[in-house]
Amino acid sequence: MKKFRKVLDGLTTSSPGGTMGSPSCGSAAGTPTAAPTPKEIDVQETLVSENFQLCKTVRHGFPYQPTSLAFDPVQKILAIGSRSGGVRILGRPGVDCYCQHESGAAVLQLQFLINEGALVTACADDTLHLWNLRQRRPAVLHSLKFNRERITFCHLPFQSKWLYVGTERGNTHIVNIESFILSGYVIMWNKAIELSTKTHPGPVVHLSDSPKDEGKLLIGFEGGTIVQWDLRAKKADFRIYYDEAIHSVSWHHEGKQFMCSHSDGSLTLWTLRNTTKPFQVTFPHGKIQKDGRKESCKPILKVEYKTSRSSEPFVIFSGGLSYDKAGRRPALTIMHGKAITVLEMDYPIVEFMVLCETPYNNEVQDPYAVVVLLEKDLIVVDLTQSNFPVFENPYPMDIHESPVTCTAYFADCPPDIIPILYSIGAKNKKTGYSHKEWPIGGGTWTLGSHTYPEIIITGHADGSIKFWDASAFTLQMLYKLKTSKVFEKPKPGEGRAAELGEEDPFAVQMVSWCPHSRIFCVVGISAHIILYRFSKYDANTQIVSLEVRLQCEPEDIITPSENENNPCFSEPGSHSPQPHHQHPLSPGSRTPDGAKDSIPCLKVKDKMVRVPPGYQSDLVIQLLWVDGEPPQQITSLDLNSAYGLLAFGNCNGLAVVDYLQKTVILCISTLDLYGATDPYQRLTRSPRRNRQSTSGLTELTDNQQSIDMERSKSPTSESRENSFSRSRSSSVSSIDRDTKEAITTLQFGESYGRKSDALPTPCLWVGTSLGVGILIPLSIPTDHEERMEDPVTVGPSGAVQMLKGSVLRFGFLDCNGALIQSPYEVWRDLNAPEDPDRTRRRKLVHFSPSSSQDAFGEGHLAVVCSERQAKVFLMPSQSCLFVHNITESSFVLRADVVSLCNSVCLACFCANGHVMTLSLPSLRPLMDVNYLPLTDMRIARTFCFTNEGQALYLSSPTEIQRITYSQEMCDNLQEMLGELFTPIETPEAQNRGFLKGFFGGNAHTFDREELFGEAAAGKASRSLAQHIPGQGGVEGMKVAASGAVGELARARIALDERGQRLGELEERTALMMTSAETFSKHAHELMLKCKDKKWYQF
Repeated sequence: MKKFRKVLDGLTTSSPGGTMGSPSCGSAAGTPTAAPTPKEIDVQETLVSENFQLCKTVRHGFPYQPTSLAFDPVQKILAIGSRSGGVRILGRPGVDCYCQHESGAAVLQLQFLINEGALVTACADDTLHLWNLRQRRPAVLHSLKFNRERITFCHLPFQSKWLYVGTERGNTHIVNIESFILSGYVIMWNKAIELSTKTHPGPVVHLSDSPKDEGKLLIGFEGGTIVQWDLRAKKADFRIYYDEAIHSVSWHHEGKQFMCSHSDGSLTLWTLRNTTKPFQVTFPHGKIQKDGRKESCKPILKVEYKTSRSSEPFVIFSGGLSYDKAGRRPALTIMHGKAITVLEMDYPIVEFMVLCETPYNNEVQDPYAVVVLLEKDLIVVDLTQSNFPVFENPYPMDIHESPVTCTAYFADCPPDIIPILYSIGAKNKKTGYSHKEWPIGGGTWTLGSHTYPEIIITGHADGSIKFWDASAFTLQMLYKLKTSKVFEKPKPGEGRAAELGEEDPFAVQMVSWCPHSRIFCVVGISAHIILYRFSKYDANTQIVSLEVRLQCEPEDIITPSENENNPCFSEPGSHSPQPHHQHPLSPGSRTPDGAKDSIPCLKVKDKMVRVPPGYQSDLVIQLLWVDGEPPQQITSLDLNSAYGLLAFGNCNGLAVVDYLQKTVILCISTLDLYGATDPYQRLTRSPRRNRQSTSGLTELTDNQQSIDMERSKSPTSESRENSFSRSRSSSVSSIDRDTKEAITTLQFGESYGRKSDALPTPCLWVGTSLGVGILIPLSIPTDHEERMEDPVTVGPSGAVQMLKGSVLRFGFLDCNGALIQSPYEVWRDLNAPEDPDRTRRRKLVHFSPSSSQDAFGEGHLAVVCSERQAKVFLMPSQSCLFVHNITESSFVLRADVVSLCNSVCLACFCANGHVMTLSLPSLRPLMDVNYLPLTDMRIARTFCFTNEGQALYLSSPTEIQRITYSQEMCDNLQEMLGELFTPIETPEAQNRGFLKGFFGGNAHTFDREELFGEAAAGKASRSLAQHIPGQGGVEGMKVAASGAVGELARARIALDERGQRLGELEERTALMMTSAETFSKHAHELMLKCKDKKWYQF
């Protein structure tokens, strides 16, 4: 038996005590080691702090907790407000902008300045904001904070600069949207209603100007009162008192009648000729019962009354269904003539809006679509077809179809992978959509010059996997894979779901993907792993299953077994694939006391199945129950297509599987990786008989069974749970640090297993939760036939490195500082028809650590990053060249070795929200930005870096936020984003004709400036509302890397200049060129000069 190599050999000389206490987070680079190294490392590092800047790029997905909706019928862009103060503005595919109110207050209402490139938002903190949409990153120009009244409703007439604002007290105020100053003209509630009325009418729930006369304002109060207010005469034309609460009001375009929706599920139609009683009262869903009474119905929350040239008017409303049908889904009702169509929705309706051809409210509306904003979806219904089909949504609004549990991000993928995935996924697309073009087609977007293939993979709670094309700041679903199809459906009361209360037994914990070989691996919450191969052909297949017993033995059970001296892996002769490969150490399915034993959590389908083209399951690996204890969740995974190996680990140990031969080649407890040279000098609690305590991981014949060990607590794990609670459903799963040492990361690669090795060989790097990095050499047959028949052997551990905190990431550089990629197998379709001219042999691509060197003896650099520390080792001497303490007060959640600007760096995301980058190999801090406070496990579980300076995380349960830490990408961000505003000529109003113009009132002689201006109405009380100048284009640029103050200042100047050019495209928006108080003064002076002129053109 070979003796275990001394694990601390080399570390004592290369990592002296002074090195372990290297500088803290805010210091310069870690201290290089003083000990002489076999070779002077002279790497010309090209990355400097000026290469880094952190900023958000784009947000994908459905706006979380939406509250409001608005549409610009000329620009054809849509805005959605949310409860957290966010605003998403959508146009044609590629035009997708996210804005955030600094206050975080919910957005109550949105109002576009139609065809002006501006948007007014009313928030729950009673503040109005004016957003400039004429820049790619919209910014607030003005804000107006109401101090004494609460905003309930806003209305901005088309081509008007005066915004009507209704309040909870029932008053109506008027705001000049150019200066964002209150007019002295106020419609008080007690003036609007009759003096004899004894009750307060309630908050204002509706405001609209009459289509017949802009000088008449219709005010709807919640209590059932409707008043038409003559703005010139400052008195009420008529008052309606109805005994049901009002939710919404909608005019007929001629201005002679309007419709109201009420809380009892009724619709009332009123004519201006007779306002004493409604012209018509209908209960669309209220049937007459046997006793003659109407069914009680839910409130109709909104109604829209739209006329059409070619058909009957449309009456569209939400709600109003009868109460007696329990469990009935929310519905949108479309009444068209005598036909009533009820469209049932999957989620409650938040808001809807009918899209019409004209922006003028006094013309025939001709509705062509209705946008329905649901709690968790956005749909658009085509009104031009009798069956009302929905449009196919081009935006990725279904990311959250099942909750996202993990993410992976791949930049600069092979260019052929996206078309192939799309072609396979397109075959399974839903049908029945409207054939017309998506109606929200505003803005402009072009493919930028800095584009390359990018793929995002999301894993979900129902076991599904989605591949997304993320190139050029867009997101489009390519392909969906359902991992649950591999298993039989669990019966109620069985499996892990019943034992552990697990609602989602197929939930995805982590994924591993090799884009070159197209091999894909999924880790599920039920301690299962599925390996998929990609094929363009369908096939009949039987799923191969492996069962692995990876569990520490309980302390009290020391009963010797006849299998005790058996090796922990398959016998050399049992390498042929079997439908169910049972581990030799599994004695049965039940222990004497009836506890579950040696059975997996899920049952794999055991019959032949037909699998479609795409990803097809090749192997399923499941961990087994042991003595009534369920298997521990898998905490780490890596696969290598060139080696044909898959490694995984949990808090009990490590297993390595040969997926070509479908055999387990290694199954061992974590402590057995060390043997007698455990750096923590731990003792076993209950050693088994015949155990050789001095043996570590040796040749194939020397492996022992897993033993439960008393582990000492990690010196860096104190107070961990106080600062951060780790979820068991994530890759940073909860670990019992008192007793167990988890395998936290794994990495296959070419390296030197021993100091004496002259050539690199296949190795497995193992990182543990106690900060130990272990190198395990592998012996893999190189010949194709031998590889499929001869066993892969595992050598004894060759190197051990120690770090503070759990090991998170390994990376490899050559001696010139270039990143060494893992070897891979070139993809081949195993289901392709046999071609006698082509060989079916495996084609491997290797990246030797010495490929850029003259001799093999040059070695390579190994980068090891833990929760607290990063180190760079020279292999094969195992000398520690550089060390840097990343953080003392927090800990790293995610670390990746990434390429950027033709160089390489180490990117880290900490639990305190800091994003950092370190140079390689010297580990100099290049960027440290306090990006966001970590508030939930979702961000920790989904944050990931990728190459080219990009990263992403799940900012809400329904949205993916992408960010960049590259200065170059920040500089080019403007050209990569879409333009929200495009210069479009406002459509001309239709010629009303002489008679209509003569008898239809003098709508176009109404001058609001004469009534609402300061000269006529005076100034409003200063205590009523406070004007707050906006920040112009500076919003969103607060986050900048250290040393980039000059860049930030230049960005601020550039955005301010863009704000100044806001109104140069059209004359009537020239007064919106302000982004600070200085420009507000200039705008006000210009307004006074031009006050006698019309603000808009007819």
